[in-house]
Amino acid sequence: MKNLLVKNVATLKGLLIDRDGNQFTVKTIVPEEEQSKCRANFVELEPGNYAYGYHYHETNEEIFYIISGKGVIRTIDGDIQVKAGDVIGFPTGEKGAHVVRNDSENEKLVYIDFGSTVIPEVVHLPDFNKIMVISGEVNGIYDK
Repeated sequence: MKNLLVKNVATLKGLLIDRDGNQFTVKTIVPEEEQSKCRANFVELEPGNYAYGYHYHETNEEIFYIISGKGVIRTIDGDIQVKAGDVIGFPTGEKGAHVVRNDSENEKLVYIDFGSTVIPEVVHLPDFNKIMVISGEVNGIYDK
């Protein structure tokens, strides 16, 4: 980060992301212009929804801390049940593939998503046989 940040989740504006009827809300803790080595967001999932889709990173690691609710994380080794208080670390590469889903019928799932911000980055999207490239010159999604 470039400056000291103090945020309160209750006062952060959320960005509702809707992808083909699947919705989740992201509340940015470290905005893009402040990122130098790490990023952090609050993510809120209503029942039946998932966040971001199944993916893994070549360069950046992620850590999730479940604040409230329960959910399921799909991994390369199968599903993992998670609940408030759990911390999950995702390494780079295929072993770190993941997607979080709220399989509750009536409880919102809220977690903090921390991650490094090394550029360039390649994110693999195995369900679609695509990659996302993020760099200073190229940003986009391409066929694998």
